[in-house]
Amino acid sequence: MRAVQVTEFGGPEVLTPVDLPDPVAGPGEVLIDVDRIGVNYADTHQAENSYLAPSKLPLVPGGEVVGTSGGKRVVALLNGGGGYAEKAVAPQATTFPVPDGIDDLTALSMLVQGATAWVLLRKNAHLEKGESVVVHAAAGGVGTIAVQLAKAWGAGRVIATASSDEKRALALELGADVAVDSRAEDMTATLIEANNGRRVDVVLDMVGGTTTDQSIAALAPFGRLAFYGMAGRENPKPVEMRNLLGHSTTISGMWLPHVFRLPGNVFGTALNELFDLVLQGKLKAIPGGEFGLSDARGAHEALRSRKTVGKLLLDPGK
Repeated sequence: MRAVQVTEFGGPEVLTPVDLPDPVAGPGEVLIDVDRIGVNYADTHQAENSYLAPSKLPLVPGGEVVGTSGGKRVVALLNGGGGYAEKAVAPQATTFPVPDGIDDLTALSMLVQGATAWVLLRKNAHLEKGESVVVHAAAGGVGTIAVQLAKAWGAGRVIATASSDEKRALALELGADVAVDSRAEDMTATLIEANNGRRVDVVLDMVGGTTTDQSIAALAPFGRLAFYGMAGRENPKPVEMRNLLGHSTTISGMWLPHVFRLPGNVFGTALNELFDLVLQGKLKAIPGGEFGLSDARGAHEALRSRKTVGKLLLDPGK
């Protein structure tokens, strides 16, 4: 089969098209003929071995695919990689049927980005109706869905941040009440001003660095910041516990694989609810571009440039 392999850690240049033997499904696994591959920011960390889960060489990156297995359309989370290929093996437990009316882009968008936004708002932030929500990187894969979900679930004011006029316009189109420049020098003042002079209740942050520092400073009493990535590749300042008392602040982290350790089928519940919202016309996936599998490098370069929106896909047939 055609695949993309990493034999040394690094940036997009280490993604090499190769021919590999077809994978074989073991006990509790399914073999999937891949139609489309989802590209996530985590893949860029996987390729350089800076992800939460350590990578091992040689590596076929990629953690999500949509395709057919046993004659049925499925979307799946993979275990440790293997997605950048024409065929993939996935655990049965993280393979889900794709309902009629859900296309490949939407299936993949809801699987990781959608579930991430759902968990952040439901489990981390415990969003209540009428609260203000800041969505950093609002034009990205998680951000575009988080904006829509926050509005659908009754947020009082959704504040989007993005780095260009076009991205901010997209966030407003998706339901944000206001969109501000993510490059603002004083993000604390910018967020408070965007919330009509009031501190904010919820912040969803995957940027890191000063964006995180200044967002924490913008939180209202009992405000919550949910941290789920570090796209800026810069650590925020350490948080002193006594400083959390100043505004009764909560800071939480979220890594999606941990959801599978919760009792009950939380991930399946999230995915079903997201698919239902799509079918009701209340939620939509935003295409971010499709690359051939042979140009996985180009997809990573586009993602790391921070110029993309929505969901990026790879086509294994190209």
